[in-house]
Amino acid sequence: MGFESGALGFRIFYVPDGVPDDFIKRFARHAAPPIEKLGVDPIHGWVTGRHLLDRQIEEDTAMVAGYLRVTLMKAERKIPESLLHAECRMAELAELEARGAATLDRAARLEIKRSVMERLFPTMPPTLTGIPLAWLPDSDALYAGAMSDKQVDALQIAWQKTLGTPLIALSPATAAIKRKQVDVRDLRPTSLSPECEDDTMGDALGEDFLTWLWFFAEARGGLLKVGDAGQYAVMVEGPLVFFREAEGAHVTLLRQGMPLVSTEAKTALLSGKKLKCARVCFALGDATWSVTLDADEFVFRGYKPPKAPPVDPVSRFQQRMISLKLFTEAFLGFFDRFLDERVDPGRWRKTRGEIHAWVSGRKTRR
Repeated sequence: MGFESGALGFRIFYVPDGVPDDFIKRFARHAAPPIEKLGVDPIHGWVTGRHLLDRQIEEDTAMVAGYLRVTLMKAERKIPESLLHAECRMAELAELEARGAATLDRAARLEIKRSVMERLFPTMPPTLTGIPLAWLPDSDALYAGAMSDKQVDALQIAWQKTLGTPLIALSPATAAIKRKQVDVRDLRPTSLSPECEDDTMGDALGEDFLTWLWFFAEARGGLLKVGDAGQYAVMVEGPLVFFREAEGAHVTLLRQGMPLVSTEAKTALLSGKKLKCARVCFALGDATWSVTLDADEFVFRGYKPPKAPPVDPVSRFQQRMISLKLFTEAFLGFFDRFLDERVDPGRWRKTRGEIHAWVSGRKTRR
C-alpha cells in the first residue's frame, strides 16, 4: 500500500540542501517514457501518486494537500520462469526428435533458450513497480517506500539527476551526525550483557538503540516528553530478532507465544545478542502508532497510524502525513535520548550497569 491508505513500509530521507523552485517542472522533464516505448530494456521515470501510468506531472496532479506526491516508476517485461522452462523443454524435445539424438550439448540448449526468449519477450505484458514518495516542500524529511538497498540507490540517483541535490537515507549513523554531531566511528563497541566484554562486540548502533529502547520501556516506564507534542509512551513487542556476529548461531528469531518474557529471549541477551528487529509501539494520549523496526538501517515495515474518522481522500492523506510526522518526531526523540546517554562515558557506564541488571533479573516463562 502507499501513503494514502493501509499499512505502510517506508524509509526516511534527509533533503539537506532543499530543491530548486521549479522542482515540479524538473519532475515533469524526467517523467517516465510512454509505456508503448517499452522494449527489451526497462524504462524508468517519475509519475504522479495517482497511478503508475500517470505521466502528467503538474502542480494539480503532483501536489496533494501541500505535499509532493510522486512515484519513481519502473516498467519491464519478464518471462515467467515456469513458462520459459516449459517452452525451452518443448523446443529441446523437438530438436532431439529432428536430430534423432538422445542429448543436446550446452551450446544447442543455450541457442534454444535464446530463440525462445526472443520469441516470447515481445508478447509479455509490462510489469510495473514503483517507489512512492511524499515530501512537504521546505521540510528536510522525505518519506519513500524504498525498502531495499537497490531501491534506495535507484531513488537517490533519480533524485540527484532530477533536482541536482542529494538525498540522504536516515540510518543510525546519519541520524547521529545530523542530530547530535556524533560520528559513530568514535564510539567504542559496547556489551549489553553482563557476561560479555565490550571488546567482543561489533559496531551496531541501531541494535544498541533498539535494545536500549526495550530496556527503557520495561525498566524505566517508557515515558518521554518529546518537543511540544507531550509525553509519549513506548512499548516493544514480538516477533523479536536477535543478532550477534560471533561463533555459533548468529540470529535468534522468537515469534510464538510470549517472546518478550521467554527463556530464549533472556538467553539471547545474556549471550551478547542485541535486538535487531522488533515491533515498536508509541502512544500519545489515545493515539497509538505501531511499526516493525529493522534497527540496523532504520527501515520501517507494517506501519499503522492511529485510527481516524472517515474523510475525503485528500483529507485522509493529509491526516496520515501529519500523523507520520508525529511518529517521526517521537521516534527521533527517543533516539536523541539514547544518544545523549550513549556518547557520555559517565552516563553510559551507569546506563549499561542498569541494562546488565535488567538482563540478569528478567523474569521468564516457559
